Amino acid sequence: MGESIRNLSSVTQVGLDLAKNVFQVHAIDAQGAVIVAKSVRRGQLPAFFSSLRQCLIGMEACSSAHHWARSAMRK
Repeated sequence: MGESIRNLSSVTQVGLDLAKNVFQVHAIDAQGAVIVAKSVRRGQLPAFFSSLRQCLIGMEACSSAHHWARSAMRK
């Protein structure tokens, strides 16, 4: 997946594919245009979420999903 980042303030929805070390992030705006499509390392994920305004986050249901959901809600 190529790296793509545009204006983070327009993000309305984020899709997050959880993994052990490298997560895939896909974010769109209200019109469905791709704003972010990139890989994010585990240590960078909290900083990435803190740079976003409040939005809907979808992620797979797995044993670490609750941990990452709590991490994404902290600001």
